Amino acid sequence: MHRYANPARTLRIVAALFPWIAGATALLFPLGLYLALAGSPADYQQGETVRIMYVHVPAAWLAMFIYSVMAVSSALALVWRHPVAELSARAAAPLGAGFTAVCLATGALWGQPMWGTWWVWDARLTSVLVLFFLYLGYIALADAFDDPERGGRAAGILAIVGWVNVPIVKFSVDWWNTLHQPASVTRLDAPAIHPDMLWPLIVMAAAFTALFTLLWMIRLRAELIERRNRVVEASLAEGLA
Repeated sequence: MHRYANPARTLRIVAALFPWIAGATALLFPLGLYLALAGSPADYQQGETVRIMYVHVPAAWLAMFIYSVMAVSSALALVWRHPVAELSARAAAPLGAGFTAVCLATGALWGQPMWGTWWVWDARLTSVLVLFFLYLGYIALADAFDDPERGGRAAGILAIVGWVNVPIVKFSVDWWNTLHQPASVTRLDAPAIHPDMLWPLIVMAAAFTALFTLLWMIRLRAELIERRNRVVEASLAEGLA
């Protein structure tokens, strides 16, 4: 793990993986959109409205996954002083907030024709909204201090403590009687969704994950270069002094 604490080594790894991730994103998104919009059937109850699922569900998956990435990265940064881990969490936070916003927006668009309302204070919806505010809180805390290290520590603590909301989001439909439907894909027995819809959903989830990885690598590279420039500027200022 500590071998990846070297920013220069991380930059080389990012540069090597970037073309592959970009290629996967460029391949998976057209395929996923074709399968979702043309290759999958309409639902017998929801009709064509069900196609919102192919954006909503991957966005919801990434909302939880990215926050978990931030929590693990923050733990590595706080416990082992891993410099790249802190920048990894910083790079992921705005992306997670964006995917969570997409999840909330598409959920509202899906809920209005199905439930007759844009929003209810349902356990699943409310916990996802809390997750969105946790992302915003992390971003605000990370930049709230003149000392970047203090901001990183404060934001890291929030990321770790706030992770308790992730299992609440995941299992809220099982723990409480909610308006939101139960899990259809990640079940212990078998997915409660027809393969004609399941496979397009899996491809779209892979496409969204590839897109996040691509954008995260771009942001991480920018964070690493910015951190390196600050170190160089500080060294030059000390030398001149």
